[in-house]
Amino acid sequence: MRIVFMGTPDFSVAALKSLIDAGHDIVSVYSQPPRKAGRGQKLKPSPVHAYAEAQGLEVRTPVSLKSEDEQRAFAALNADAAVVVAYGLILPKAILDAPKMGCFNIHASLLPRWRGAAPIQRAIEAGDATSGVTIMQMDEGLDTGPMILVEDIALDDLNAQHLHDALSDMGARMIVVALKGVVDGTLSPRPQPEDGVSYAKKIDKAETRIDWTEPADVIARKVRAFYPLMWCERAGQRVRVGQALAEAGKGTPGTTLDDTMLVACGSGALRLLQVQPAGKGVMDAGAYLRGHPAPVGEIFN
Repeated sequence: MRIVFMGTPDFSVAALKSLIDAGHDIVSVYSQPPRKAGRGQKLKPSPVHAYAEAQGLEVRTPVSLKSEDEQRAFAALNADAAVVVAYGLILPKAILDAPKMGCFNIHASLLPRWRGAAPIQRAIEAGDATSGVTIMQMDEGLDTGPMILVEDIALDDLNAQHLHDALSDMGARMIVVALKGVVDGTLSPRPQPEDGVSYAKKIDKAETRIDWTEPADVIARKVRAFYPLMWCERAGQRVRVGQALAEAGKGTPGTTLDDTMLVACGSGALRLLQVQPAGKGVMDAGAYLRGHPAPVGEIFN
């Protein structure tokens, strides 16, 4: 098949590789424009852009797809299908309608639950038992298109990075199966259920600061969901929390209940297992405490 691939972050690279390995003709790759990064603020291509160029593929990085010129250029590719994975731009109707078979999206949730920008994180934060990948045919709505293939995975104690990697690999495998099924008629799109719709809003930086007045199990889920971003302050210094466990305990929220990093919460207590002090690498709590003892009664802001 002649395929246009549209994606930007690391999550999308596995799907592009899978389509290439399956023998499809990738006629063009669309990705977000290079962004300034690093101390020198030099322009850096997205992970998909870099991988596609390394494979000798044409890469296009329009700021928008709303102009008639961009839409004509897209239609001129004469694609059988477009595969869209965390691209980051809204696709106008003219783009959706251009490929012969339409546009197919790899979405990292069990639709219609967690439509939107951050389905991986919101599933963990909410305490869902399962997540997964939905391959859908795109329409003009926000992740509202009919489903072609769905596969789930148990969340257990996965953090956002582990789930990201698992769903990236899952989607890469599923998109090849889905396209083949649509072509040979063994798979056909079916409408999403009307019940169970929820939206995964974009993560706000304010959400990543620990609020010790919340229940310990809620904070523990957030540590997993927003890994590795959750943080608190200790003695005026920011400390990231990479791994934590909710336990029994009672005390003033934010106060240490022992000398091994058990911190009181609104209900229960949070055992900090892995931390990253400002300017340092990630370390387990024991290693951190050897250089930064935390006596009983200390307050973590």
